[in-house]
Amino acid sequence: MRIGQLLGTGRSADVYELDEQWVLRRYRVGLDARREMPVMSYLSASGYPVPRLGPLPVSAGPGDLVLQRLNGPTMLESLMSGELGGEEGSAMLVGLLADLHTVPARLSADPEDRILHLDLHPGNVMLTAGGPVVIDWSNTEEGPPALDRAMTALILAQVAVDPHAPAAPGARALVDILVPLLAADEGIPVRHLASAAARRAANPTMSPAELALIGKASDLITSLSA
Repeated sequence: MRIGQLLGTGRSADVYELDEQWVLRRYRVGLDARREMPVMSYLSASGYPVPRLGPLPVSAGPGDLVLQRLNGPTMLESLMSGELGGEEGSAMLVGLLADLHTVPARLSADPEDRILHLDLHPGNVMLTAGGPVVIDWSNTEEGPPALDRAMTALILAQVAVDPHAPAAPGARALVDILVPLLAADEGIPVRHLASAAARRAANPTMSPAELALIGKASDLITSLSA
């Protein structure tokens, strides 16, 4: 496997070019990518838009994943450039969450459980010619859909209430539209918002400044959900 140029980097992983069809995503922090593979395969078979999985070479480590190379900007880039408006972006996020939560759980015996992304925000949606594709399934679990809705709202609200974030005004406009839309879709119950906040607080990749915004972000969601 010949690894090409670095294409992108996130909180915990880097993405490298392999060829025109495939990329290598490699964790930097000792996470195991193999747990994501059956979930992504299951979602793909269910018709949900995820990157195709490529064959892993024998030299691959547990933190490596070969994925379809996607062409197009992220939703975040399109929102920041103004190519995508807040109303359209909010509706797209709500639709992606709703479609995901129609997929029955793969392992759980609870009929109410669904596949959850738990990090579905504009930076994890690629806008390709064939439509939006959801990437980065490292946090995926099975559970109540309301937890997924709460997590998406909280991630965006943390940016919206950050006085030092250049993207704060855009994030606030997005949250103002998104949260009422999510509230109309069975809502964000207080217990699930609290669970999402606890998960964010336990995230080792978050800075102290980000952690300090969780309470204010939760209050914003609560006010918009009323």
